[in-house]
Amino acid sequence: GTIEIDDAWRLGIDHIAVATGAGKPTIVKMKNNLIRGIRKASDFLMALQLTGAAKKDSLANLMLQLPAIVIGGGLTAIDTTTEAFAYYPIQVEKFLDRYEIAAKDFGDERVFSMYDEEEKEIARTFIEHGKEIRAERKRAAEAGEEPNFVPFVRKWGGVTLCYRKTISDSPAYRLNHEEIIKSLEEGIYYWEKMSPIEAVPNEHGAVKEMIFRKQDKTPEGKYIELDETITLPAKTVVVAAGTSPNVIYEREHPGTFVLDEWKQFFQTYKLGENNTLVKAEKNETGFFTSYSQDGKFITVYGDNHPRYAGNVVKAMASAKDGYKELIKLFKDDIKESQDPALETKYKSLVKTLDSEFLATVKEVNILTPTIIEIVLKAPQQAKKFHPGQFYRLQNYETTAPDIDSSRMMMEGLALTGAWVDKEKGLLSLIILEMWGSSRLCRHLKIGEKVVVMGPTGTPTEIPTGETVLLAGGGLGNAVLFSVAKALKDNGNNVVYFAGYRNTADMFKQDEVEEGTHQVIWSNDFGETIKPRRPQDRAITANIVQAMIAYAEGRLEPDGGKPMYDLKKMNRIIAIGSDRMMKAVQEARYSLLKEHINPVHTAIASINSPMQCMMKEVCAQCLQRHVDPVTGKESFVFTCYNQDQHMDEVDFNNLNTRLKNNSVLEKLTKFWMDHLFKEVNGEFTV
Repeated sequence: GTIEIDDAWRLGIDHIAVATGAGKPTIVKMKNNLIRGIRKASDFLMALQLTGAAKKDSLANLMLQLPAIVIGGGLTAIDTTTEAFAYYPIQVEKFLDRYEIAAKDFGDERVFSMYDEEEKEIARTFIEHGKEIRAERKRAAEAGEEPNFVPFVRKWGGVTLCYRKTISDSPAYRLNHEEIIKSLEEGIYYWEKMSPIEAVPNEHGAVKEMIFRKQDKTPEGKYIELDETITLPAKTVVVAAGTSPNVIYEREHPGTFVLDEWKQFFQTYKLGENNTLVKAEKNETGFFTSYSQDGKFITVYGDNHPRYAGNVVKAMASAKDGYKELIKLFKDDIKESQDPALETKYKSLVKTLDSEFLATVKEVNILTPTIIEIVLKAPQQAKKFHPGQFYRLQNYETTAPDIDSSRMMMEGLALTGAWVDKEKGLLSLIILEMWGSSRLCRHLKIGEKVVVMGPTGTPTEIPTGETVLLAGGGLGNAVLFSVAKALKDNGNNVVYFAGYRNTADMFKQDEVEEGTHQVIWSNDFGETIKPRRPQDRAITANIVQAMIAYAEGRLEPDGGKPMYDLKKMNRIIAIGSDRMMKAVQEARYSLLKEHINPVHTAIASINSPMQCMMKEVCAQCLQRHVDPVTGKESFVFTCYNQDQHMDEVDFNNLNTRLKNNSVLEKLTKFWMDHLFKEVNGEFTV
């Protein structure tokens, strides 16, 4: 979202190489495909390595329970099994260490009071397993040998790879059979000829078992399903069933590239005479895409290239082979590479890139006791913003403070742009402090460099000439600042229900009023909010109750008609917690039914768990949809489009998946309380 092709040419870039790696993961068809405990391999491996959950000093949260099952037969599946096997002892030992300190500081009863019954059971299991890992380390140290965790992980359920064919037929075996040998040495179980058909949830909605249908190979070499099924216990399921090439740029900017006949890869070309592009035939290798404009070209490598897709070794081979074709474009420049003018040009380019792309903290504003505004100088990121889009914020590991052997590095936070000043290059992000990483935002320093990726997501649709009801809950109100203003500026009537849990949670009242014709303030607890404009209203109630009271005229001083007739409303946009949006979804067919237009568009901005936010890559943000008419199930990548039709969203599924890492996240809250206590609530780099 930050940079597009034309931006690169404007900045002075001479060539673009598309090496964006694997794209959309394959979604295996099975019942209860997306219940809690089921992840994609891209999600698991990214959280483990890129976010740093495997590091002892990391604050990142990645919860893995045993038994674990990995579905797939490629090298990524093998990698996932061995990483999961190795990570579990690290996870439970780290959990035990932090729990013991938290219990000492705050008391065991207080720590466990955060957890519901399901979470308490998981926490106790982690503590028990952590003690066994600690004891094995002690035994091994006294014996002068390496600790052996394999018997322990296997005793607790182990990690099993399930593949629909035999391992000798798997891509992993064909590409690098030695990885399979090593995985067996490390304790991995294998089940062959197993096709997944159903994930069985427990009473809390999390996976407890996997049902597979057995397969067998016919004399002709074809695999067919048998009537026999096998059920395996599983508290974690990781799907590593392959990915599609990452051609997201062509989907967002249709017509930029020619795709191959299967619409999967970029069509490749060779460089002909006078730098013309010649389509590569099936037996030829080309590295150029179809893009050619004003002497500028774009090449393609790795998983994006049809002849080099599949693994990292092939990706490196594509670079080794492809650079020879690329440098043909610049043979004249290479001869002049010692020209001082080129060095000056390069330094100028670096300076320009630094000024446009490196984000620095300008302001840290405490809006409420738990809501923080970070204003950033991020010119290019601000310039690309459209209402409704969001960003990924992190601090740098290399500059993050270290407290008591814990690195104060954030996990990637998905944060909506509250407002931007495109001329000044300023961007406002608003954060609700929760368990771990979000609490680090108030400790960012003025002038500190941070990572800001985006904007990402699809801009909110802004119609013309409609009456639009906005429903904001808590932090969701920050999202609506820019959306409301864009709606108002585009000739819509904007009536805004701004809901808060407590009166003290209200923030940025000026911004709310600026983008609206009328605001109805509501708060669940505390003193009723006092409106500042004559047309605005307020009530101590939840947001659905506020809508009903408004429609019935109970908020009018004289009991008259409200400013807007909700029966003439064309659109509802709800942004808040999953519970708040579900309440609005259901109320439209019950409590609110007689008060609103029966024909309207209802949109919910979905707050799925997110990680990469690169649009259809890690798949942590997958959201289950169910067609209200046909009952057909589908899945949406929320980081590609967060604004989803309210009636299709499975809010129960969203609610349970938001708890994927809850046991670790809640303990991290106490761990950070301990760390901040050690430095009197403040720390500096």
